Amino acid sequence: MKAGTVASTSDAIILRGVTKRFRKRTIRREYSTLKSELVNFLLRRKQREVPTHYLDVLKGIDLTIPRGKTVGIIGRNGSGKSTLLKLINGIYPPTSGTIEVNGRISALLELGAGFHPDFSGRENITINGIILGMTRAQIRERTDEIIAFSELGDFIDEPVRTYSSGMYMRLAFAVATHVDPDILVIDEILAVGDEHFSKKSLAKMNEFKKSGRTIVLVTHALGTVESWCDLAVWLDGGRVRDMGDPRKVVEHYHRVITEEDAARAAEGAPSLPPAQPRSGPPAIPGRRSGTFRAELHSVTLTRKDGHAASTFTPEDGLRITLGFETFADSLGPAIFHAVIRRLDGTELWRSEVDSVTALPRRGELHVTIESLPITDGQYAVEVGMKSHDGEVFDLQNGLTTFTVAGGPGGSHGLIRMPFRWSTSGAPGELAQLDNVVPFRR
Repeated sequence: MKAGTVASTSDAIILRGVTKRFRKRTIRREYSTLKSELVNFLLRRKQREVPTHYLDVLKGIDLTIPRGKTVGIIGRNGSGKSTLLKLINGIYPPTSGTIEVNGRISALLELGAGFHPDFSGRENITINGIILGMTRAQIRERTDEIIAFSELGDFIDEPVRTYSSGMYMRLAFAVATHVDPDILVIDEILAVGDEHFSKKSLAKMNEFKKSGRTIVLVTHALGTVESWCDLAVWLDGGRVRDMGDPRKVVEHYHRVITEEDAARAAEGAPSLPPAQPRSGPPAIPGRRSGTFRAELHSVTLTRKDGHAASTFTPEDGLRITLGFETFADSLGPAIFHAVIRRLDGTELWRSEVDSVTALPRRGELHVTIESLPITDGQYAVEVGMKSHDGEVFDLQNGLTTFTVAGGPGGSHGLIRMPFRWSTSGAPGELAQLDNVVPFRR
């Protein structure tokens, strides 16, 4: 693997023929005692060996990630997504093939990766900076900013083994995004604290994206991939099954998974879920929570006529399409909701609907808003589904955004209301007033 300073190439990461093979255990492990081990040693008995077996996790990956792009990697559990990230980050060496990384890389992987539990948060900041190739002077310059962003206060000088998982993640996020990386690699491990810190994290990620940095993201939140990524890569069985436009790749993924599930059902075999329910919020960046016994795997925004768009005029209206999937039997009916908010959290619109009957295995739900009488700006969408007894299956807050532009000017505030300016009195009377400057509607 080659990593370091940014090269002249326009590509941030290049993988050619990359494979990764893990060796399975070759000696049969049996329960033993100190006495039996001593007898075996004295009698020169050897433990019985079994044939060596290997597990091929990645099988000839050819992948080029352009500099400045945000790339989402999707696929079933066990398809090799996390292994690929660890190869890119240098944690694993490839079994064969080459990996070229052009630029300083920072990673957010599983909880605990990169931190020594007995060192303080401040000491771990220094250690991580040195590992990433920063000088001590550069680390000192950024330390106060990292501490302020993490909001750990006096805990920064306590051993990180005393941190809660949320504190751990806040420090990891702050370090990874403030050490001036050219490439940020993220496995879906973050639920970075409360709503306040989640907003800061989302803003930081958007800042990262706008600054032209490269982001590689593994996630099961397919709505995030569609709305936030420039490129999607689908890994299937250790190989690249598809890559390209995120919406097309996600659509292909859903179509193939649906066909495979139908084929298994016809054969009477147990159906394997495409993405197992998560034990914690999988959304990165943003906010997501729930039991994930059912999942909103896609959130798609179009105009009310069904045409895709990311920027809408008031007359375009808005259609929100929720793709859902269930991972448990007999979930019963569910309540879905959708909310539109300004980025400062002000709620503008909310609606919910009850499925009445039990949820099917897969399905789609649409809510169409005929017009958008709101002023120009960017807005966030919250969507969720829950049971009648209050169990939240999946709640996504701010993972999907859209922009409104193109309405008539001359007004500000939360909503658009029809208006016009007019004069009263005799014609020309207004112009005769003192200190009146020219104006327009």
